[in-house]
Amino acid sequence: MATSGVSASGGMLDVNTIVSQLMQVEAAPLAKYDQRTASYQAKLSAYGSLSGAVGVFQSSLGGLTKAADFKALSATASNADVLSASASAKAVAGNYKINVSQLAQSQTLTTPGVASSKSTIGTGAKTTISFQFGSVSGGFGLAGTTLASGIARDGISNGSLTINGTAIATDSTTNSARTLAEAINAKSTTTGVTATATPASSSATLFAGFGDVATGADGGYTLSVGGVQLAAQGADVAAGAGITAASIDTALTEPSTVLTALTNAGITVSGTAAGGDLKFTRADGANLVVEEAVTGSPAAVTGGIGNGGGEVNGGSTNTAVSGISLSSTDASPITIAGSNPAAAGLTAGTGGSYLGGTFTQDANIASGIVTIDSTNNTLEGIRDAVNKAGLGVTATIVSDGSANPYHLVFTSNATGANASMKMTLTGDDPDPADSALVDMLTYDPAGTQKMTQTSAAQDTKLSVNGIAVTSHSNNVGEAIQGVTLTVTQTGSSTLNVSKNTGTVKSNVEAFVKAYNDLNGTLKKLTGYNADTKTGGALQGDSTAQSVQSQIRRMMTTSISGLTGDLTTLGQVGISFDKDGTLSLDSAKFQKAMDKSFDDIGALFGAVGRSTDSLVSFTSSTSATKPGSYDLTVTQLATQGALTGAAAVDASTTIAANTTWAVTLNDGTPSSAKNTTNVTIPAGTYTPAELAKVLQSSINGASAFSSAGSAVTASIDADGKLVLSSSKYGSASNVKLADVSGNTVDSLFGGATPAAGLDVAGTLGGHAVTGSGQTLTGLAGTDVEGLKVEVTGGAIGDRGTVSFSQGYAYQLNNLATTMLGKTGQITSRTDGINQSIKDVAKQRDAFSDKLTSVEARYRKQYSALDVMLTNMQATSSYLTQQLAALAANR
Repeated sequence: MATSGVSASGGMLDVNTIVSQLMQVEAAPLAKYDQRTASYQAKLSAYGSLSGAVGVFQSSLGGLTKAADFKALSATASNADVLSASASAKAVAGNYKINVSQLAQSQTLTTPGVASSKSTIGTGAKTTISFQFGSVSGGFGLAGTTLASGIARDGISNGSLTINGTAIATDSTTNSARTLAEAINAKSTTTGVTATATPASSSATLFAGFGDVATGADGGYTLSVGGVQLAAQGADVAAGAGITAASIDTALTEPSTVLTALTNAGITVSGTAAGGDLKFTRADGANLVVEEAVTGSPAAVTGGIGNGGGEVNGGSTNTAVSGISLSSTDASPITIAGSNPAAAGLTAGTGGSYLGGTFTQDANIASGIVTIDSTNNTLEGIRDAVNKAGLGVTATIVSDGSANPYHLVFTSNATGANASMKMTLTGDDPDPADSALVDMLTYDPAGTQKMTQTSAAQDTKLSVNGIAVTSHSNNVGEAIQGVTLTVTQTGSSTLNVSKNTGTVKSNVEAFVKAYNDLNGTLKKLTGYNADTKTGGALQGDSTAQSVQSQIRRMMTTSISGLTGDLTTLGQVGISFDKDGTLSLDSAKFQKAMDKSFDDIGALFGAVGRSTDSLVSFTSSTSATKPGSYDLTVTQLATQGALTGAAAVDASTTIAANTTWAVTLNDGTPSSAKNTTNVTIPAGTYTPAELAKVLQSSINGASAFSSAGSAVTASIDADGKLVLSSSKYGSASNVKLADVSGNTVDSLFGGATPAAGLDVAGTLGGHAVTGSGQTLTGLAGTDVEGLKVEVTGGAIGDRGTVSFSQGYAYQLNNLATTMLGKTGQITSRTDGINQSIKDVAKQRDAFSDKLTSVEARYRKQYSALDVMLTNMQATSSYLTQQLAALAANR
């Protein structure tokens, strides 16, 4: 209430005091407004407590609403340094013995060093680098040259050769590729390198011009190969009557004791002496000696090897030697050194390549291209271009401190033996690729390898209970069903997979506690304290009572739609005590977990099940009604696809700069972001290879990968090329258009693409909508919000889909409703807040009225004061006048 500044000084009345006292009386109703406000605020605070308690109770349901959580298992490794693991509901409890023998790693390639990372490379001619990924067969190592002929005589002196820093013990007996390989293999454990002797073969022209052997009166002739005598001729045999080319061939024709002896000696035969191309080969790499021995006087023998004109034969020895090839056990570069590695047919230095390798592209790994021209033809420019392309390769520059220190290094982002790289360089047709770039970056495990592999792509190798397992990643899934292993180093470990009952029990205990806390809060707010003779802030409040009754009723009602034995909380040991609190019988709960662990999940969470293995429950909403619904499928979902009009050729050549505009999963209206140009790597492909290169090229387009779109390419039973969107439904489509190079029609023969179809059908006789492979119940029906996925099967009746809502799921929905914008608690608190505002508004209006009343009182009493003052003055004046009159009489 406002106070006045009017003073009573000089007046007859104490106006302030009078007005103040009057206003105290007038303002008495304000206290009632304040009391009402306080009452509402007390209720508002009480609802805040109730809302908080319901929220805490709802939080306790988080670990119980998903039935799958009850099926989760824990996985514990005995050696955490070797591996860790996680288990899903599909896992089976048990103990597993795991031995990790190899970790997966990615491939790394490096270029030869250059003097500057900023200097231009080549002419700047436009060059496209195509990156493909796949698996490689064939050993990685070094191919040596044929040993020098002197080695067969003198051997290799000790100290001549070291491999990866380990000296190879050699001496005079190391005189063949075979003995050299044996010496190297004796050190394989420390070198990581094995050696293989290449076959030793006699010259294919050794027997060209073989002359008929003639022997004089004291002459004799024998021909042997590898110590096996092929032919022998005694004295006094005329030319043509004894050993001839034809007779040698006869001796080597089955059945033949000579041929058997050669075979037993590991020697094979090819060609014929008569044809002049007779050749002997010893597969084990031991030296192969072809020897003619003659006896008698100096001219007692004519003819034989190299004596086709009947020249005198003084005997001959031809020793065939071979070389070795080295293979790295882990496909790492091999370092050759020593005092004379050339004696072993090797060159000092570090290197290695795939020998006789093949490359098989993995269609599931996206490929990509990078264009190099005059704007980026430096080491740094290439590095940046590769990294910007985002094609699954990381490019870096490494300096080794040498005269040409800078190396461009490519590392595949993916691990696994299927992620080896292949780089093909092509020009801007008809111009060829820049030759300098070709010399630096070409890498084909089956062909030219200009880059050096410093780390091979390899799989994880392990065994589970003795069963060999390989994985492209160190995260190994499904080696044990439902278990994902993360291996970190080689070694052994056991793995225990068990039901995660501890977490379930903790969640249930938290649920019981949260309910009791909520119940305690409700009792405090709605009850009456006989000791203090006071009621709670919400005593008699219908909303609070409704909250309490709804929750309790839900918890005491059995769950419908369940197919297991458990349908009530009491069956798992959760029951109400006489005081309204909830209690957990731990022994009974443990017994229920031991007997029906999966059913406990259904008792608490939302569960959907299908009788058809190709139909799966996806999700539901709070509007979905529990029950069992018959499923009828009238149309299966299909993928948008383009199928060739005819079978593709046995061999297809893709020209350089073959680029197509690919449109994938476009909508209506069409969006430009769904179309991008894709370049197909040049090459000649079989149908299967063509499908792989097409799939990986399209999937390598960032426009599609970033949108989650992909294609699958395959060859159908008719040999036709099929390109399909990985997406199902009416939004699935694929379209190709020519840009450059090979035309689309050259592969697909003018075929027209077909759009995909959505799945269609009914659930429980109710209409549903189909999107891709998913059916969703319509609003207003019993199956509203129920989603099921149909991944295959036939048209027609497809069994049933059952759905149930467990306690935690229902209570969570109830709490969400209560606390929602239109829920009971929120509506009630909104109403109280509005009441507080209304009271405040009324109070303000009354206060305004008091101000005017005060002003009126003050005006009235001020006027009275003035009047009384005036009257006092008049009285004084009259008194004075009367006194004066009396004095004058």
